[in-house]
Amino acid sequence: MSEPKMSRDGAFIGASVRRREDPRLLTGAGRFVDDIELTGQLHAQFVRSKVAFGRILDVDLEATRATPGVVAAFAADDLVMAPIAALLDRPFEQFRPTEMPVLAHDTVRFIGEPIAIVVARTPYAAEDGVEAARVEYETFDAIVSTDAALAHGARRLHDGAPDNVFVDVSLFDTPGLDEAFERAAQVVEMTIDSGRQNALPLETRAALAEWDERESQLVLHTPTQVPHLVRTATAASIGVPERAVRVIVPDMGGGFGLKCVVGREEIAVAAAAKRVGKPVKWIEDRKDALTASFLAREQRYVARAAFAADGEFLAFECDVVCDMGAYSCYPFTAGIEPLMASGEMPGVYRLGAYRVRGRAVATNKAPTAPYRGVSRPQYVMLLEQIMDQAGRQLRMDPLDVRRRNLITEFPYTSINNITYDPGSYLESLDLCEQMVREEGWFERQAEARAQGRHIGIGFACFSERTGYGSSAFAARKMLVVPGFDISDIRMDLDGTVTVTSGTMSHGQSHETTMAQIVADGLQLDISRVKLHQGDTDRITYGFGTFASRSAVIGGSAVQLAARALGEDLLEIAAHLMETNLDNLELRDGSVHRRDTPDERLTFEEIARVAYLEAHRLPKGVSPGLHATASFDVTNDGTFSNATQAAVVELDPDTGAVKILRYFCVEDCGVAINPQVVEGQARGGIAQGIAGALFEEVTYDANGEPSCASFMDYCIPTAMEMPDIRLAHLETPCIYNETGAKGAGEGGTIGAVGTILGAVNNALEPTGTLLERTPITPRAVHAAMTGGTR
Repeated sequence: MSEPKMSRDGAFIGASVRRREDPRLLTGAGRFVDDIELTGQLHAQFVRSKVAFGRILDVDLEATRATPGVVAAFAADDLVMAPIAALLDRPFEQFRPTEMPVLAHDTVRFIGEPIAIVVARTPYAAEDGVEAARVEYETFDAIVSTDAALAHGARRLHDGAPDNVFVDVSLFDTPGLDEAFERAAQVVEMTIDSGRQNALPLETRAALAEWDERESQLVLHTPTQVPHLVRTATAASIGVPERAVRVIVPDMGGGFGLKCVVGREEIAVAAAAKRVGKPVKWIEDRKDALTASFLAREQRYVARAAFAADGEFLAFECDVVCDMGAYSCYPFTAGIEPLMASGEMPGVYRLGAYRVRGRAVATNKAPTAPYRGVSRPQYVMLLEQIMDQAGRQLRMDPLDVRRRNLITEFPYTSINNITYDPGSYLESLDLCEQMVREEGWFERQAEARAQGRHIGIGFACFSERTGYGSSAFAARKMLVVPGFDISDIRMDLDGTVTVTSGTMSHGQSHETTMAQIVADGLQLDISRVKLHQGDTDRITYGFGTFASRSAVIGGSAVQLAARALGEDLLEIAAHLMETNLDNLELRDGSVHRRDTPDERLTFEEIARVAYLEAHRLPKGVSPGLHATASFDVTNDGTFSNATQAAVVELDPDTGAVKILRYFCVEDCGVAINPQVVEGQARGGIAQGIAGALFEEVTYDANGEPSCASFMDYCIPTAMEMPDIRLAHLETPCIYNETGAKGAGEGGTIGAVGTILGAVNNALEPTGTLLERTPITPRAVHAAMTGGTR
């Protein structure tokens, strides 16, 4: 069978245009924060807590200040910085408001928490100054698990959260749930745990700040996914007008959600630069990135699911507990994981009744930020194991259990009050199964089992809600409500176009895909389009890039801006050519008459009139060629969907899991650049496999993290990655301008559940199922031999 081809409705949209970023990045011409050198530049590092939980009795920086090369050292009392406060508009019983100080001033709550900033002439002198600092603590017993945090009498991390709970919400409790369990033919009970992970972008966090005296402006270079939010938080913290802060993002080496929250270090560097009057640079080292940066994913789901005899999914109840670490991140708050999980289950499945409780719990660990997929990898893992177990208990094919319950009629309003736009949930499952069968893996599995080998096949069906608009975030009751995006577009005298977007690329090929949108919209060559991102002085406001929003929302704003500019070109041309608007069309970088196609005005000719011969413009048309447009999703957003499958083999001697083959059928609507979409899928699957089999941050009883280097934090290499076969379906989004649905997180969302399902399928003859990730060789070996995990 041939793989489905993507449609191509235009000269560039739908084409795998070569990435325009690659020549610069592959030849070493990229410009990252650490590449920027400013006159008089100083360097910063942080004095960090060496205890997980304690009261600061004294911070002695005298020896630090006397260290050769050190220019200044500041503790919390030396720099006036307001704390970072992430808030939800919910009552106290649902949300406990707490603050995160930029520098800890009375209490430390995790190892690695910043206490003071040291500014020196060289990075090495800054490190020497950090070593010379002396901090005296009154230490407390560290709280390193949610069970300990929730235990009666546990010491509180924050006065504002007396029970160590940041968020406790029960979003749904529909009538008839208990009755559905009573009449169910089978009840599946399951507890799923996932380990704590680091998003691990190639480029660590960084900041380079300088005070521009001429502009009375603090210029902050930092690799953030959300430059405007960093500007807002920085201005509020250091007490200057927002116009007095400019955030610039150069090239960025990955983000994955870790960089879509505001960090404390960036603000401290900005405040220190303003104080010393010279540029200050901070580059996070890998140890701090692994231990003291934002983490994610540590969650537990305790669930029951009720099924009828024919496999109908009758009812589902779940208790979700998320270990959010020591602080609530800005702007999403500690509710980011439990609210995502509670609000978006049951995913792609129809369901009769639903009850859920979601909690965000404070512990003495580095705080949690969004990470690619945000809870969806975990709840998809849960749901897919439930579907598999329901099949076993009902003696049905688990794929048929899925088919019995997949949403197939659209638009569909689920039990979670979310309306799903058209998708291809059943079609993706059918095609994925067909691909597995075509390659003979079910027959190979049967042959292998007859030989005593342990081969398993796992599937995961899921959706990815993308393009969250303002209404979706408002439903979470966030006081900072992301959603819209704004785009500016300008044509210069030579007919070239510069487009500015509020989104922020950190590897997603925006310079290529946004240019494709503009090139199609204006009917000019893509080489004549330039994209600007990551400068808060260039665009009114934007919410950056996360949750697969760039193509869905940012791309729609870009397309609307290009359309508005095209209308201006047509209006001027109609006046100059003395014809009606409907007799004109944009084509090949010109405006052509329809009745006499050879008669045209090039964009350069129109631009010359717009800029240099304004007296020839139509009455009421202003000089210049510039347009601005905004876009927001007013409904529940749009849903990409996919089905993934994996074939694994278990080594009975070592417990090692080898992935023999991987399949993915995804539908992200209109793929602006299919090659980019495939890259996103492959990269996402790799990160999902990492979470399924390799990566975990653990802590000892004193709150000491286990992974200070890559010697301890196990990340997969290319050798561990399987051969991935991809196929594409296309169900265009009906709610935006581009038809794109977003493709950034889908690969990761499905991979964890797919791998766990395959491992458990291989373990079926043993009668033991695993319910925790990462899946360790020790756990697999114990399951195969009946030993202790």
